[in-house]
Amino acid sequence: MVLDGGLSTQLSALGADLGDELWTARLLLDDPGLIRQAHAAYFAAGADVATTASYQASVPGFVRRGLDRGQAERLIRASVEVAAQARDEAGHGLVAASIGPYGAYLANGAEYTGDYGIDEDALLAWHRPRWEILASSEADMLACETIPSFAEARALARLLAETPSVKVWVSFSCRDAAHISDGTPITEAAALFAGNPQVVAVGANCTAPRHIPGLIAALRGGLPIVVYPNSGETWDAAERRWRGLADPIEYGQAAKEWQAAGASLIGGCCRTTPEHIRQIVVHLP
Repeated sequence: MVLDGGLSTQLSALGADLGDELWTARLLLDDPGLIRQAHAAYFAAGADVATTASYQASVPGFVRRGLDRGQAERLIRASVEVAAQARDEAGHGLVAASIGPYGAYLANGAEYTGDYGIDEDALLAWHRPRWEILASSEADMLACETIPSFAEARALARLLAETPSVKVWVSFSCRDAAHISDGTPITEAAALFAGNPQVVAVGANCTAPRHIPGLIAALRGGLPIVVYPNSGETWDAAERRWRGLADPIEYGQAAKEWQAAGASLIGGCCRTTPEHIRQIVVHLP
């Protein structure tokens, strides 16, 4: 199954200003039509799945912006509706409702460290409102993605047990080819979901492509494996620009290797584009 690529990347290409702590979720309020265009571009490139703009969306985040709770809940649900519209217009595909990490709400980069300063019960309480909204939506599955923390993974496993009809994939942000971002071995994190029929895949995203082969090797033999790394470019904070060039053809060639190694769901994350997804489709059997 081919996933989509970087939603924020495509929205930026379409002219969106994402310099906001709500990131792509701001457009659920200001310009949902642009989100639909971004989803449509990925379906046109051959993606089988649209991942919603709910990664950075949360009830507390929208309330902090000045909306009331009802408005916040409607916007979170709208993320699925917008993706479903693009899916219906394309005539194919699935919708995965994004469950981003607590660190995305903090908007301080903690989704790449897992350094939250709160415990599992607090994470459970924070995630529950959005989880319940998206679990009761028309999404085909939930995408628990960029999870950096073992405690957060445990909290999500508890929410999953509370909603037995929901299907999910679980994807970790990883510091290297063997550990998620807080240092937990990925095999230990994945074991939380082993044998769970609700979990369609477990793997890694928003992680450097060079780590993906090792992560696939570590996960092989368990649940199906999902991988959608970033482009491998690096951010120069001093110059405020990306350094390096991610070639879509090379990315597609790498995707073929990831599939041969054992990955079943493959796509892209930050700095990947519809052309990267098109090249995945070209290179996979």
